[in-house]
Amino acid sequence: MALQRYQWQTVAVDEPAAARLAGLLDLPLPLARLLVSRGYVAEDAVTTFLNPRLSGLSDPFEIAGMTPAVDRILHAIASHERICVFGDYDVDGVTSSALLLSVLKRLGADVVSFLPHREQEGYGVSAGALKRCLEDCAPSLIVTVDCGTNAVESIGIAASHGVDVVVTDHHEPSKVVAEALAVVNPKLGAPSAARLLAGVGVTFKLCHALVKRLLSQDGLPDDTLDLRDYLPLVALGTVCDMVPLVEENRTLARAGLERLNRARGIAGIEALRTVAGVEGDVTAYHLGFMLGPRLNAAGRLDAAMPALDLLMTKDAEHARSLATLLDGTNRQRQHIERRMVKQALEDVESGFDASETFGIVLGRSGWDVGVVGIAASRIVRKYNRPTIIVSFGDGEGRGSCRSVEGLDLMEVLEECRDTLSGFGGHKMAAGIRVEKQAFGAFQERFNAACAQRLRGRDLTPVQRVDAWLTDLGEADTHLLDFIERLGPLGTGNPRPVWGVRGVVPVGQPRRVGRNEDHLKILVASGGHQVDAIGFGMGHLEIGEKPLDLLFEVERNHFRGRVNTQLRLLDMRLAGGA
Repeated sequence: MALQRYQWQTVAVDEPAAARLAGLLDLPLPLARLLVSRGYVAEDAVTTFLNPRLSGLSDPFEIAGMTPAVDRILHAIASHERICVFGDYDVDGVTSSALLLSVLKRLGADVVSFLPHREQEGYGVSAGALKRCLEDCAPSLIVTVDCGTNAVESIGIAASHGVDVVVTDHHEPSKVVAEALAVVNPKLGAPSAARLLAGVGVTFKLCHALVKRLLSQDGLPDDTLDLRDYLPLVALGTVCDMVPLVEENRTLARAGLERLNRARGIAGIEALRTVAGVEGDVTAYHLGFMLGPRLNAAGRLDAAMPALDLLMTKDAEHARSLATLLDGTNRQRQHIERRMVKQALEDVESGFDASETFGIVLGRSGWDVGVVGIAASRIVRKYNRPTIIVSFGDGEGRGSCRSVEGLDLMEVLEECRDTLSGFGGHKMAAGIRVEKQAFGAFQERFNAACAQRLRGRDLTPVQRVDAWLTDLGEADTHLLDFIERLGPLGTGNPRPVWGVRGVVPVGQPRRVGRNEDHLKILVASGGHQVDAIGFGMGHLEIGEKPLDLLFEVERNHFRGRVNTQLRLLDMRLAGGA
């Protein structure tokens, strides 16, 4: 079986600039190369990047719509009007709801919460969800979080009932934006550093603006209110929504992680850490892959209110009970996901033609609508084709779309508009509604639109290489210390990928894991030996010949000892193309 799985693409770098930066700031040369390739060339820009501060955040009132939003909310508080925070059922929506609810309560508001039901009401401010909100909550003001920019019909329904709506959101605006009293969305106008904020980041900006306005007037009703206490919620929502971890997103997420690891003041997050088995400091990885999925599970399979209750409670015992419930729901979600992915893979294999299949669209009745996005992501990783998974109910199907690098989903879906009941989202991820009788036409149209953009491209997945190390001696704790200062690492600010040529396997490789799925080897070069692990590589046969490796450098904690370890991403026989 061939070792190499990816095309290797070394990131271009200005070598003289990297050498100059390494000398000026006493940086490891590989790290200087990485910084330069990511656009950090000037000394002050690098210093700011390595040491982001909350004081560097832009003024919240620079976001379009913020002034009328603040005016209306403060008027509602002063007039004792009922305010409803209308959120969404994913982690970004739930953390946004918890943040705004908490702050408005501290400001003396009469405030309640509302989350739509994914299965019964669909995404965002749908007409059905809005009507139920009006009936159940009886608000005079609705403030949406993480949704609402394009909810033209629903905002009109609210207006016809005499209810004002303030929208806070971060999703792409369509050609016609909802006529709310105010629409606070950085994509409609904001400083460049704030334009990519997650929904919870926009909510934090709203809270900052409310506090700033009150401080400029008569002062805060609660002078103990400190918005920094809520930064762990911002970090959790930002990381889990997979927005780019750059600029203000990174500043907020980093500050939230630092606060979370230092203060540990949110009972629900602490309970999630416990059920997820997270020991030591929480990282972006833990938020995105261990805590976030447990919060998401509630909204995927049923109602999201237990997740919101968990983030709102101050009672540790109640938090433990809710976290245990969500942990069980997540296990159920994983079981459903495994079954759905198996069925989806069978459907793909039955008709996949590498020369003609450029966009994969699958649909079945009975698939859980809350898990279709996860299944689509799995198919994309295997085939490197944009993928849509649709769950059909009575006539209409709802689906999740995931794209590949270089293909804008929204452009493609726009070309298929006449075969769809509705769609919305981002370049890389979107949601659709499609009638069963139009499904075949949509499949053909989507594949054709993808083919127009992808035909002729090598669709073998690409693995970028940030820099090549001279030998394994450079993969040391000094480099690791600086890598950690790049964090939080994730979407838009990925973990550095390093390469090294001509390493020699030492001794026999070992297969580890329950099913011996993973590979552990000791490798040597330049007089240095380092442990390496390749997850999912247990099937590979490693001989004695020298290898070229691509890897991430990490700290391995085992039985109280910490050592440097390589997390293998790909390998080939030394001297390959």
